[in-house]
Amino acid sequence: MRVEHQVNAFEKILTSYDGVLPLHRHLFNYFKQHKQMGSSDRRWATRYLYSYFRLGKALFGLEKLERLAIADYLCNHTRSLVASTYLPALAETISSPLTEKLLQVENAYPDFKLHEVFPFAAKLSAEIDKTAFLKSFFIQPDLFIRTSKQGHQGVMAALEANQVSAKALSPTSISLPNGTKMEQVLSDQRLYQIQDLSSQQTGAYFRPEKYGYWWDCCAASGGKSLLLYDLEPTVQLLVSDIRTNSLNNLQERFQLAGIKKYQLKQMDLLQDNTQILHHYEFDGILLDAPCSGSGTWGRTPEMLYFFEEYKIDNYVKLQKAIASNVIQYLKPGKPLIYMTCSVFKAENEDVVDYLIENFGLKLEQKELIKGYGQKADSMFVARLIKG
Repeated sequence: MRVEHQVNAFEKILTSYDGVLPLHRHLFNYFKQHKQMGSSDRRWATRYLYSYFRLGKALFGLEKLERLAIADYLCNHTRSLVASTYLPALAETISSPLTEKLLQVENAYPDFKLHEVFPFAAKLSAEIDKTAFLKSFFIQPDLFIRTSKQGHQGVMAALEANQVSAKALSPTSISLPNGTKMEQVLSDQRLYQIQDLSSQQTGAYFRPEKYGYWWDCCAASGGKSLLLYDLEPTVQLLVSDIRTNSLNNLQERFQLAGIKKYQLKQMDLLQDNTQILHHYEFDGILLDAPCSGSGTWGRTPEMLYFFEEYKIDNYVKLQKAIASNVIQYLKPGKPLIYMTCSVFKAENEDVVDYLIENFGLKLEQKELIKGYGQKADSMFVARLIKG
């Protein structure tokens, strides 16, 4: 009866989910409405749903419980009742390395093709190792935090005291098991910022000068702005976004970080904003552009499951339009930092080429930060100088 109970909960939530909200938010709302579900029920339903979506577009037509069993077998190393029930011939090898398990599935299901997990491989940036990238979808990314250099040892000591498995990756970066409740480990949230490793690494491209005036034009909840402040506390900053909720979250994070001197404006960057910005000139612009998010789908596999290829062109049009509208406010000789959390060439290298050809920008440096080898997201960053 136990597996039937688990499967029933999985099927009910799967039926209720349409991909519009991120899965973690949908689950939060669902569990809030179904308080009779115990912690074990919630944990297993969450595991099964994320496993199911991690199979991406592969075996799309297979009966969903058999598909779930295959997915949970590939994504986990601990016992799975659904795999034992619906995939008994393979379930005993669930603790084997992923490469071996993929071979087992390929032998048992000739229709299974690894490239069908992510059928957009032809759209990837050339730097991507396709096989390693595809395998990464079956691996849960880590949680990453960023600290100050001065506070790094103290944070590591607090994690060790709370028996949290943590690994220092740099003097400011720490990786933790996904799901670590940082607020229970460190009550003082000023000591760290939750930020993916690849996102932290984009800071190497900012290079702000003292007292420079910067614009984080698609600021969202302010992660890149906080990174900018940590690199150069004297910067003056304008933050903007079209979304009220994002700006509210940004203000809360800035308050926790003790940042008080900044300007905030709600703006639609697809519109003419000369009435708001007519006299502004910036020493640097951060453009973390709206994108497909394909570099983060290992963390949010439901986005891969529901994604349709035509959306790439829609994002490219949006990225070019926003960049075109913000470049005019950049001082000559100063940098535009163009970033996406996409692995698609059209959103990355092709947009950079467009900006160089149409706006006289000079490419100083670019990189596709391949996080899939470090259980992190993948991101693209380019530093472009205005002529």
